[in-house]
Amino acid sequence: VDLSTKLYYGFGAVANGAKSNGFNYLLLFYYSQVIGLRADLVSLGILIALVFDAISDPLVGYISDNTHSKLGRRHPYMYAAGVPVALAYYFLWSPPAWDETGLFLYFVCMAVLIRTLITFYEIPATALVAELTDDYDQRTEMMSFRYFFGWWGGLTMAVMNYLVFLPEEKGGLEYVQGWSNYGLTASIVIFISIYVSAIGTHKHIPHLRKPPSSAPFSFTKTKKEIKETLSNRSFFALFVSALLQAVAAGVSTSLSIYFSRHFWELTTTQIGYMNLPYFFSAFIALMLAPRVSRWLGKKKGGMTVLGLAFAMAPMPYILRVLGLFPENGTDTLFWTLVVFNTVEVTLIIMSSSLIAAMIADVVEDSEVKTGRRSEGIFFAANSFAQKAVNGLGVVVAGQILAIIQFPTKAKPGQVPEETLFDLAYIYVPTLLFFYLFALAVLSVYKINREDHSENLRKLAEVDNARTLIP
Repeated sequence: VDLSTKLYYGFGAVANGAKSNGFNYLLLFYYSQVIGLRADLVSLGILIALVFDAISDPLVGYISDNTHSKLGRRHPYMYAAGVPVALAYYFLWSPPAWDETGLFLYFVCMAVLIRTLITFYEIPATALVAELTDDYDQRTEMMSFRYFFGWWGGLTMAVMNYLVFLPEEKGGLEYVQGWSNYGLTASIVIFISIYVSAIGTHKHIPHLRKPPSSAPFSFTKTKKEIKETLSNRSFFALFVSALLQAVAAGVSTSLSIYFSRHFWELTTTQIGYMNLPYFFSAFIALMLAPRVSRWLGKKKGGMTVLGLAFAMAPMPYILRVLGLFPENGTDTLFWTLVVFNTVEVTLIIMSSSLIAAMIADVVEDSEVKTGRRSEGIFFAANSFAQKAVNGLGVVVAGQILAIIQFPTKAKPGQVPEETLFDLAYIYVPTLLFFYLFALAVLSVYKINREDHSENLRKLAEVDNARTLIP
């Protein structure tokens, strides 16, 4: 795979990165603290959207896998999704001034619409990796590029949001017009990313795999094939582990702005600057993930990196509770948080790249067993797990805030210290529970380099036998 293809394929993740950053880090805070919708209603709205995802994601994957068109199996959906998802994302951040019931219904409708539309782009676009190359290590490189650009897209929007759209002199995080400006800019970025990636990978359409001859649609047959495909043991381990990681990450990302603003008492500018080193994290992960794959293999490498990330995540809060962390308002606190967060994010991006590459290897393992290539279904399930970051994770985060009775529209310094420590006391055990469970489940994954090579050999024999049939 040439470098330009890797870049175009990777750049397509900017769209989902920008959307996910908004959903994961900002949405709960924006609607509950700025707009005034109760946090439990926000989390309920996202849970409703997650129910729709559970239905739409595998169906989109299946439909894409079995699409017959001049544009192939993936590109029709990539081209079709760009305009509507960009428009919907803009309106999410410019809600009408309705009462609580109307605002809740508006929020639910927009969340469902955006997540469904991004599904029609992200699943076919990501599934391309298993068609562009079947090489064990090149797949890790491809997914590393995708996660690199995905994180850069999300981080760019986060930094611009804090430093450009929400300046402290205009009210910081409480500046309503700034959030609308953020939504407009993010929508443009999403639009550009989708079409640059679709056009850039368009040349490969004639060489991509084609589905078997189409047959009349049967819901029973479709349901059976999806169930059969997803029953692959190695994939099931990846899916459950990714789901658990996503819930933990969702809790972490949703509460991060609460911790930054109230627990650590950082200014909006400091929060913005704290995101800058993450660009470096994405670059380091891009360089290291393929090397770890070659050195340790994807499973062992993924588990090692994941374990290190899990150990880093709760440490600042544990040390603060023990009285061993720098005091608020000091430069030492800011730089210590920068170091901890940068290392943690680097490890998370690396592990995400390795796990996504592991999913690509399941494609051939499943094809050997079922006779079908189901890239779309596998990456749809992974997409659903990632969306759980903003679904189940935000639900848990919202309930934590409700349990400790965290005040709405609170200003820094106005939240009682007891409430902030209660937040940390519940947050850390919750995080560790999901992370350790995820690591244990990941150990069930079985496909290594040798297994992948054997699967490719078996499939080559089948292809050769087909060519000999008159």
